[in-house]
Amino acid sequence: MDANRLHSAEPDSPGVDLLGMARRHWWLVLVLLLAGVAGAVQFTRMQTKVFESATSVLVSPIGNGQDANSTSGRTKGDINLDNEAQLVASTTVATDAAALMRSTTPPDTLAAHVRVEVPPNTTFLVITFSAGTAEQAQAGSHAFAEAYLRYREESAKADVAGRIAILNDKINQLNAGLTQINQRLAALKQNDPNRPNLESQRSTATSQINTLAGQLNQLLTTTVSAGKITRDADLPSSPVKPNGLLNLASGAMLGLLLGVGAAMLRERLDQRVRRASDLPRRVDVGVLASVPGRVKPRLDDVFAPFGAGGRIFNRLRNEVLASIPAPVGGDARVALAGQVVVVAGASRGASSTVVAANLAAAFARTGAETVLVCAHLPDSLVETASVSRMLGVRAVPGLSDVLAGRFSLSSATQRAPRHPNLSVVTTGGTASAGGLLQSQALRDTLATLRERAAYVVVEAPSTATSADAQSLAALADAAIVAVELRRTRNTEIADAADQLRRVGTPLLGAVVLPRLAAPRGGEEREEPAVATAAIAEDLTAVLEKLPAKLKDEEAVVAKRIRTSPPAAPSSPAPAPAASVANQKVPPPKRATRTISVTRIPTETPSENGADKRR
Repeated sequence: MDANRLHSAEPDSPGVDLLGMARRHWWLVLVLLLAGVAGAVQFTRMQTKVFESATSVLVSPIGNGQDANSTSGRTKGDINLDNEAQLVASTTVATDAAALMRSTTPPDTLAAHVRVEVPPNTTFLVITFSAGTAEQAQAGSHAFAEAYLRYREESAKADVAGRIAILNDKINQLNAGLTQINQRLAALKQNDPNRPNLESQRSTATSQINTLAGQLNQLLTTTVSAGKITRDADLPSSPVKPNGLLNLASGAMLGLLLGVGAAMLRERLDQRVRRASDLPRRVDVGVLASVPGRVKPRLDDVFAPFGAGGRIFNRLRNEVLASIPAPVGGDARVALAGQVVVVAGASRGASSTVVAANLAAAFARTGAETVLVCAHLPDSLVETASVSRMLGVRAVPGLSDVLAGRFSLSSATQRAPRHPNLSVVTTGGTASAGGLLQSQALRDTLATLRERAAYVVVEAPSTATSADAQSLAALADAAIVAVELRRTRNTEIADAADQLRRVGTPLLGAVVLPRLAAPRGGEEREEPAVATAAIAEDLTAVLEKLPAKLKDEEAVVAKRIRTSPPAAPSSPAPAPAASVANQKVPPPKRATRTISVTRIPTETPSENGADKRR
């Protein structure tokens, strides 16, 4: 049998587990997300505001005949825009810009606030200046553009002036040589053999002078244009830094990542069971049944047969019947008669009580005689469910009274009024049953119950509190572990499975319940005081039913039980179903109740070691 087939539809992929983890730790993710947003807001407030303003400058070629065509954003001629961009941020231009801005800031510091961009396929420079105020950003961008154009124009004029001076020097030299040649030609005769040579020199010098004169004339007529501002710097309306939207998005993303990481770490460190599918994967225990969170377990009654919870336990009953192996060659119906199933909680709480009571009711609904034996001593009157309240039976006498020899098993076995074919043996009125669950009397009691009933469901103590569950499992045919989500730890389930398997009892699997809600406030305040009075009333009612003639055979021992008045609840709460018939509200003052306890003579010892009572 596949113990996990009831949960085969539940996905277990990492994505679904991540979503489930975020849902379980949503508060942690939300806190860190809000912390990230708050940190981003604080960081935005602490940042210094930065304004930027840009000026577009068209770089023109200096002089005629220069090619200013651009290729991939760069010029092919004398203009190199990469060099021009570096020139804008130079110390010389920064010094002139500081003078235009009338700023005392060092030029290198001003140059650090300049950014120059070259748009593709253009001969433009975009000069951007950043400052703490909008006015400073506008003034700085314009000043650097103006200083760059002035520097470039002055450099161009100086270059033209230098070239003109060089041409004038050469022309002067050529004119001086031409003068000497003319003087020598004037002194020669017409038939002088040196005359042709001098005439040739004169012609060459004249030609060179004419060429240089043409170049000089071109330079003298050249218009120097370094460029012009095509779009002046404007006054920025808002700062570019800090970017509030970007900071908020970054802070939210960082907080979300930290939240998910913290949730994953908490999930890794938290050993409590969160989902039913965690059991087969982490502790190697199959899941027989799982009560979903929308089906709230009842602590005052068992699930209705045709409700969602009742159908779950009906399927659990079928799982248990199919899991108990029948003897080889024997009749299955005979083999299933007198079967003992132990239900033990892996942790403290009422999970084993809820599972055992509902499983016993499911067995009884088949028409077979079923007995529910309560061997789970409550950890407290507030945190655990009461079987007497759930099934409407008396709290005493019970199993501990039978094992202690105070009552017979027949007198401790009570019929559940709302559930035919179901008998209940409650825990009993003995406050301490240490060692009784490991005695021979318990073995004889279970043997007797096997003969009387078809199914015996034993509600065992938690494996986390005592070894009694292991002793009970050794006497049973099968064992079931009750697991309460968000309370039971993986180590507790593993320890419970190990304890039950060591005694050789087949562990059928686990029944998973959602986190059980605590009783209402009125019940929490009233039940500890009422329980003492209810036990006293139950003992009185049992003793009053004994034959009167037995009182003459032994002395009557009187015992006084002092009961304190319960604290007045804020609002009246209904009494539990198990003690409605016999509960009496104690008077406001401290009262003394006298109960007559009759000692009954011992007759023949019974098979289970306890004395038979008449």
